Amino acid sequence: MIAAYRFLVPGVDDTDPHDEIARLESQIEELAARIESCRKFILVSRIAVFGGGALLAAVLSGAIRFDPAVMVAAVAAVLGGIVVGGSNGSTLKEATAEMATAEADRAALIGQIHLRVVGGGETLH
Repeated sequence: MIAAYRFLVPGVDDTDPHDEIARLESQIEELAARIESCRKFILVSRIAVFGGGALLAAVLSGAIRFDPAVMVAAVAAVLGGIVVGGSNGSTLKEATAEMATAEADRAALIGQIHLRVVGGGETLH
């Protein structure tokens, strides 16, 4: 049974499947935290793009008196938001794919463990 396990999860030797499942669960928790962090940065970047764009539009339409510092801040907010959003979007996709792979590996390992019924008494359903 362990030999088949080696072929399912590349780079893993004849270790206890329970240890590998625990390692995968730890990895899944770390990836979930990274995904949540990326989502927060993406939200902040969208706010920066919107805020910078609104400020830029207000300055260009004359609603706010022209000030070079305000223009620079607005353009920096728009460009910075685009860069941060794009970078975190890519990281989010990569982390999501890694998480799906780790979850599939964990499910395969759990499927290979011979689980036994504890108690052996009558069932309640």
